Amino acid sequence: MYLGLDIGTSGVKAVLVSEAGAVVATAARELALSHPAPLWSEQDPDAWVDAAIGAVDDLARQHPREVAQVAGIGLSGQMHGATLLGADRRPLRPAILWNDGRSHAECIELERRCPSLHAIAGNLAMPGFTAPKLLWVARHEPKLFARIAKVLLPKAYVRYRLTGEMVEDMSDASGTLWLDVGLRRWSALLLHATGLDLHHMPRLVEGSAASAVLAPEFSRRWGMAKEVVVAGGAGDNAASAIGLGAISPGDTFLSLGTSGVVFRVTDRFAPAPEAAVHAFCHALPGLWHQMGVMLSAAASLAWLAGVMEMPAAALLAPLGERVDGPSPVKFLPYLDGERTPHNDAAASGAFVGLRAATGRSQIVQAVLEGVAFAARDNLAALTAAGGPITEVDLVGGGSRSPLWAQICADVLGIAVYRVEEGEVGAALGAARLGRLAVTGEDPTQVCTRPRRLASFTPRTSAASAYDEAYRSWRNLYPALKENL
Repeated sequence: MYLGLDIGTSGVKAVLVSEAGAVVATAARELALSHPAPLWSEQDPDAWVDAAIGAVDDLARQHPREVAQVAGIGLSGQMHGATLLGADRRPLRPAILWNDGRSHAECIELERRCPSLHAIAGNLAMPGFTAPKLLWVARHEPKLFARIAKVLLPKAYVRYRLTGEMVEDMSDASGTLWLDVGLRRWSALLLHATGLDLHHMPRLVEGSAASAVLAPEFSRRWGMAKEVVVAGGAGDNAASAIGLGAISPGDTFLSLGTSGVVFRVTDRFAPAPEAAVHAFCHALPGLWHQMGVMLSAAASLAWLAGVMEMPAAALLAPLGERVDGPSPVKFLPYLDGERTPHNDAAASGAFVGLRAATGRSQIVQAVLEGVAFAARDNLAALTAAGGPITEVDLVGGGSRSPLWAQICADVLGIAVYRVEEGEVGAALGAARLGRLAVTGEDPTQVCTRPRRLASFTPRTSAASAYDEAYRSWRNLYPALKENL
C-alpha cells in the first residue's frame, strides 16, 4: 500500500493506493484562508500539519489493515507559499501563499537586482512566487526577516513535521525563483538577490527519490509495521501530472482546481517568460514542464456560490449538461489577480453586460465561460511557446461538471476528456511517487494513464459563437485595467 497526501489551499486530501494502482480509500480535511489586508492571502502552517495528520487518522480508523501495509508516502502541495522558520524550527508568522499579491514592487526590485533571473529561473518575477515575498518581509518586517533560519514550501513543512527532515523536490522548488531550473540545483546568485544563502534552503531531491522516513511516533500512531519511506513528492500540478500519467513530452492537461492550469510536459528546460508561461522541473528526473496559470478557476464558482448562499451544484443544476451558446453576460475571473498572460496581481474580476432582465443562470454561465476564456488565453500562450495542443485531459474539482467540460471544449476548440480519479489526481500522483521511492520501478510502469470516462468535442455552431465571444471578452481586460 502507498499513501498520497495533497496539501491544498482549501483542504488536505489523503489517498490510499493499492499495489495494483487502485484507489482504495480517501479522506479529506478542510483548511481556512486568511485575508488580513487587500491582496494578502495567508494560512497557519500548523493547520496543514493538523489536517494531514487528521486525514490519515481517518484512514487508519476506517481502514486499519490497509494503512498498516503502507510502505511509502508521497507528498504534493500548493506551491510558492513562504513558510518562514526561526532557529527553533517553528513558524515565525503565517505562511504567505501563492495567491498573495502584495509583493508587486518587490518583483520589480528583484528583476533589477538580478538581470539573469529569467535565464536561470525560467520565469518572470511574479507576486505569487516565493522570492518576492521574502523581499517584502525584508522591507516591511525586517526584525522578523533577521530571525529566519529556514524557508520551506508548504509540503516541505509538513514533511519536516512528519519526519524531522527538511527536504524539497525539484518541481516545487522551481516555483521559488531560487532554483536554477535547467541545472536542477539552488542558485546562490538568486538567493543572494533576496538576502538569503544556501543554508536557508532545504536539501533537494527528485520527486521519485526517497527523502526521509516517517517518524516512529506516526508509524506507531497509524499502526504501520514497516519503516515507511517518504518520497520527494511534487508541487500540486506536477503531482497531478504523475497521477494522470503525463510523463511523456507533449502530454497536456487542464486543471480546474482552486486555480487553473494548462500543463504540458517537455523533455528540456524551455522557458518562455515573455508570454508569462512558467517553465518548471517535472517530478521525474530528466523532464520539465510548461504551465499557463490562472489564479481563480473553480475558486470563481465557489466565490459566486458563497455570494449567492447556494451550493455550487445547485447553481449549476438549472443549466443542465450543455448550453446553446454564450451567455450575454461576460465575466473576468481575476478575483486574485492573474498570471498568464497578464502578470497582473492587481487585476480585478468584473461582470459586464448585466441588464434588468439578467437572471441567475446567465451569471453562473458567465462565470464558467470566463474561466474557460482564461484557459484559452493560457492555451494560446503555451501554443506560442512550444507548438499546438490538440487535446487535454480535464482534472480538478471543476472536472465534475459535464457542462463546464463542454463549455471548455467549445471555447478551446479542442477535445476535452474527463478522466477517472480526476479529482484526486495530485494525491494519487503523490502516492505513485511514494511507490517509486520504495521500489525504484520504471515510472512508465507505475505512472499509467487513467481511463477516460467521457469525451467532449467542440460543437461547430457553439464553437463559432464562442470564437466571437472570446474576441469580445479579450477586449475587456485592457479596457477596464485602468479603472479596476
